[in-house]
Amino acid sequence: MIGHLILRLTIWFLLTANFSAANIVIGVAIALILPRSSTSPERLKDLLRGLWKIIVAVPQAYKEAFELIFRPHNEEEIVMERVPGKRSPGLIFLDIFLITFTPKTTVLKYHDRGWYEVHHVCRRKRS
Repeated sequence: MIGHLILRLTIWFLLTANFSAANIVIGVAIALILPRSSTSPERLKDLLRGLWKIIVAVPQAYKEAFELIFRPHNEEEIVMERVPGKRSPGLIFLDIFLITFTPKTTVLKYHDRGWYEVHHVCRRKRS
């Protein structure tokens, strides 16, 4: 419970950027009123795995950005990628964020049947 309260208060203070007594009282009240959701260990494990992938994607994003600057990419392709396993809406959002975070890929559409429509920018293939 304390972890949820601290997380919610941190988000509240980041959003408001105000540490007055009135704002602290309002933040605590809102943090206590919001319902808590229970997470199963499998979903928590998937969430932590997704967060680790985002941390690893930061250097990849910089690498791709420099590649786009110094070596132009002239080709585009749209591919369908399967959603891994049964995913909650939060994990689907995390997957879409991870794909879109890198400069060469963007998720165009999420299909309810378990697919992401992904736009890739790539270099011209030599013939």
